[in-house]
Amino acid sequence: EDYRSPAVPALTKTLLQDVKKIFKTTSGTPFLIPTTGTGAWESALTNTLSPGDRIVSFLIGQFSLLWIDQQQRLGFNVDVVESDWGQGANLDILASKLASDTSHTIKAICIVHNETATGVTNNLATVRNILDTYKHPALLLVDGVSSICALDFRMDEWEVDVALTGSQKALSLPTGMGILCASPKALEASKTSKSVRVFFDWNDYLKFYKMGTYWPYTPSIQLLYGLRAALDLIFEEGLDNVIDRHARLGKATRLAVEA
Repeated sequence: EDYRSPAVPALTKTLLQDVKKIFKTTSGTPFLIPTTGTGAWESALTNTLSPGDRIVSFLIGQFSLLWIDQQQRLGFNVDVVESDWGQGANLDILASKLASDTSHTIKAICIVHNETATGVTNNLATVRNILDTYKHPALLLVDGVSSICALDFRMDEWEVDVALTGSQKALSLPTGMGILCASPKALEASKTSKSVRVFFDWNDYLKFYKMGTYWPYTPSIQLLYGLRAALDLIFEEGLDNVIDRHARLGKATRLAVEA
């Protein structure tokens, strides 16, 4: 199918409107990028930060480890907070770092909502409370690859600046689409970010959003149709019902293992 045909922009428009619902945001701007979660990570970082920026990142499992490796290779000054695998992020250390950072050298907090490798979920509401307690302006960047549509996630309420997921987890699609949502604060940060970016540049997308064609380059059309079907299934069941179902099955599995 020709992605410049009228059908694809029409489909994309509905997807951009509806995908905001799974992040629970009205103010966020979504991006559907033909990539994996790793590409979505890179897009979140390079659009909002500049090389040398200090970021606090939590190492609690294999996927947070890989994200930290990416952050370091992209040239950021990564302040790694490590916990034993199987444990959550040490938010007491976050609080002490923010309390002592009166000059606001920390530009971003990077945290995995649910560490896919261990199944441990971090409390994002607490992270937001800590940031607010110290009136710290750091961006909050969240990997929601295995949490969006499976766990309670509230982008607007928790003031998450960039949230991201991948098509292959709770959306039940094949691998190949990175889905991000950026807050107005993150979009503002992208105007001054000096990181090199081409394929993942939000500005290219925003130009085409304004033109109503939506795609600066070829999208994965089959995944767009798949995303439409997946969202329809989720909304038919009800997003909160889907999240409750995951919680119920997770509890049943843990009880079975204990038994």
